[in-house]
Amino acid sequence: MSQLSTKHLLGIKDITADDINLIFETADNFKEVINRPIKKVPSLRDITIANIFFENSTRTKLSFELAEKRLSADVVNFSSSNSSVKKGETLVDTVNNILSMKVDMVVMRHSSPGAPHFLSRNIKANIVNAGDGTHEHPTQALLDAFSIREKLGDVAGKKVAIIGDILHSRVALSNIFCLQKLGAEVMVCGPTTLLPKHIGSLGVKVEHDVNKALQWCDVANILRIQLERQQIKYFPSLREYALYFGVNKKMLDNLDKEIVIMHPGPINRGVELNSDVADSEHSIILNQVENGVAVRMAVLYLLAGVR
Repeated sequence: MSQLSTKHLLGIKDITADDINLIFETADNFKEVINRPIKKVPSLRDITIANIFFENSTRTKLSFELAEKRLSADVVNFSSSNSSVKKGETLVDTVNNILSMKVDMVVMRHSSPGAPHFLSRNIKANIVNAGDGTHEHPTQALLDAFSIREKLGDVAGKKVAIIGDILHSRVALSNIFCLQKLGAEVMVCGPTTLLPKHIGSLGVKVEHDVNKALQWCDVANILRIQLERQQIKYFPSLREYALYFGVNKKMLDNLDKEIVIMHPGPINRGVELNSDVADSEHSIILNQVENGVAVRMAVLYLLAGVR
């Protein structure tokens, strides 16, 4: 297989295990490129990519922009905070105006679930979903699985616990789909109020005791408490959440095995995990950040070949 089965990356649910493995194999090559003294290749020299972000972002936007520039693409950055969207312009009109400037590909983050899917039905350019509401964040799941593969040799057969605010997380859903397609077992862990009601129907184990989750897993992917998405209080206080669901070094030391610690960022240190965990030898958090550039290079390169 040398080409993706789709012209868009809207979500992990929409791609196959073969697509994921092709992305990983391509990312292996780009990982070697970004560690050279000259970190640039001319692969997308004739491609123009627009980064259209309707939500605030630091890591994802920077990672995509760096990936695009490493591939020699022309890059246009768009922020809704100082655009005509504030004047009432529709999403389709906004994007079509950008595309009329001969843009080939759109990387979009939006607060509304399904916004990239809607856009893909209304414009001709390739769409990459950089996060849509609480729905999916496919490139984060890909870089997470790629990082597990790099650290442990394979994803198949591994036990991965996703711990934290599952209810408001687009990372959690994409990770569940991606890990299952690659043959991993998945557990979600958190307070009952932060777990979707029917999460078990996705074929994942459900746990409310963090110590049991850590004892079960090979990899713990710890998610941020997304206070900005919470309209009501889901737990009494951050202090209480940290007491019952935070991960600290003592908990890891009490395990009868070594596990891998991951986090998609940004980290609320002292809440979902302590600094002695985030900065420990168990952590591959900074590896995730580095791998994000290589994986996004792979996604953009492969999609550019599917017109």
